[in-house]
Amino acid sequence: MKAKIYITYKEGILDPEGNTVKRALKSMGFETLDTVQFGKYIEMTFNGVTKEKAELLTDDACRKLLANHNTQSYTFEVTDE
Repeated sequence: MKAKIYITYKEGILDPEGNTVKRALKSMGFETLDTVQFGKYIEMTFNGVTKEKAELLTDDACRKLLANHNTQSYTFEVTDE
């Protein structure tokens, strides 16, 4: 099983990297650009567990360590890869 985890800032949280890249892209001619948001992408693999168990483990890891629940939100998908 493989978990693909996406972590981004919550709405209203300052994203300095995203703002810097947005300004740079606009100066390069990307005039219609509205927002740029930075985040993290994490992959975890599991052996010998069901998809349901991998989903529970992934959610637990995100809540306990991988994402800051005060400033970030996360989504994930677990596949049979």
